[in-house]
Amino acid sequence: MAIIKIGTRESQLAVWQATLVQTILAQHQVKSELHYIKSDGDIDLITPLYALGVQGVFTKTLDAALLSKKIDIAVHSMKDVPTQLAKGIVQAAVLPRASFNDILVYKNDTNFLENTQLPAVIATSSIRRKAQWLHRYPNHTIENLRGNVNTRLQKVANSQWHGAIFAAAGLERIYLRPEKSIDLTWMLPAPAQGAIMVVCREEDIATYQMINAINDVPTELCTKIERDFLQALMGGCSTPISALATCTDKEVIFKGNITATDGKLQYNIEKRAAINLAKNLGFEAANELLLTDAKMLIESIKNAK
Repeated sequence: MAIIKIGTRESQLAVWQATLVQTILAQHQVKSELHYIKSDGDIDLITPLYALGVQGVFTKTLDAALLSKKIDIAVHSMKDVPTQLAKGIVQAAVLPRASFNDILVYKNDTNFLENTQLPAVIATSSIRRKAQWLHRYPNHTIENLRGNVNTRLQKVANSQWHGAIFAAAGLERIYLRPEKSIDLTWMLPAPAQGAIMVVCREEDIATYQMINAINDVPTELCTKIERDFLQALMGGCSTPISALATCTDKEVIFKGNITATDGKLQYNIEKRAAINLAKNLGFEAANELLLTDAKMLIESIKNAK
């Protein structure tokens, strides 16, 4: 059997995720090796993500390697993957989801969170996190924070910021979550946050079947619903759209929102459906939201780009 070439970014988290896929494949008697590729998002660590034209900023270099057959599969944090995959590339598997929460890593204490009118400085490069934070804490200032998780944690330690926002899964997977951190249970995550996606070439049926054997169906359904919601509203990582679908034994519960970039407006929606009827729940929620004043907010965000 041929050895599967796994493409991954070079960051500690990306390598951890690719190694996880490699370990799971080995349990299915599939041999593989890692190939390291630097993405545009790893090269420019200064510009805020939402100013980079962020669609595919962490994935397009791997896409190119995949389409040129330098690698057989690529492993991504699913929230970084554009809702429209590059032509010739397909989703082969989604792994069981880790934590979908955002967390606040704080500098000294969390007293500044108790009074929403107090000033504070919080760091993040995510327009979604910035918008939701300002909606809840309108008197706070948001600073840009880029780099891999190790770099960002170091910047927090060296700064005068009150704290910074991270994805829980990113820190917990590589055992870097600090003691001084709290789950932001009120903040809706990015669509597919905490999930890992494996992609391959559409034409490579043998590899697709091999990789699809490790697919987690409940995570696949929930992340599809979330990404459908994002796609139906406007599309990319550079928009303040949040979504979370969770499965019980019988139904899927979906929550989504869009928030103005300055935090002043927010539109929320919640829907439920039986699991066998939930496939299009993300599109249904988005279409329902578009019948409200949220449509004007979406148009204003589009026009501001």
